[in-house]
Amino acid sequence: MEKVTHSGGNVFADLGFANEEAVLLKLRADLMAGLRSTIAERGWTQQEAAKHLHVGQSRISDLVRGKWEKFSLDMLVTLAARAGRKVELAFS
Repeated sequence: MEKVTHSGGNVFADLGFANEEAVLLKLRADLMAGLRSTIAERGWTQQEAAKHLHVGQSRISDLVRGKWEKFSLDMLVTLAARAGRKVELAFS
């Protein structure tokens, strides 16, 4: 039988990243996932998404393919705002 370890809510922290880095990585991952969902929900092609978000199509390709290392947290927040998504930080 395999041992199951339950997540503490942040997979990056569960993987052993320092708390500060785990928080930033989770924020970036959540923003990227939200942007990918928005693109899919709206039925945008990569070119349409690029036009709406005011970036090149290659940036949308990187986003859709999950190339998180190519996006700063600032850029992801900017793209989310351009997509009309509400971005909030919750402190606990």
